[in-house]
Amino acid sequence: MAKKKIENLSFEESLNELDTIVQSLEQGDLNLEESMALFERGLSLSKLSQNKLNTAEQKVKILLEQQGEQQLHDFDVSTNDSSLGEPL
Repeated sequence: MAKKKIENLSFEESLNELDTIVQSLEQGDLNLEESMALFERGLSLSKLSQNKLNTAEQKVKILLEQQGEQQLHDFDVSTNDSSLGEPL
C-alpha cells in the first residue's frame, strides 16, 4: 500500500503511522537505510502533528475570546487526579 503524502494525513492518521513506525524501529529487524527512512518520516509526522495541535489550540483560544470566555490555562500533569490515572 502506498503511503499518503504527510501533508494529506489527518492528525489521527499521522499519530497512527507514527506509532507503527516506533514499533517497527523498536523491533530492530530493519537495515540501516530502512531505519533511517522511517526515522526521517517519523520526525516529519511528529512535526505535522505538533503543528496541527498548535493550530487547534489557537482556534480554541480565538473562539473563547470571541465568546468572552476565560483564557486557556496550561495543563498541570503534576496534579494527582484519580480520574486521570497515574502520571506517566
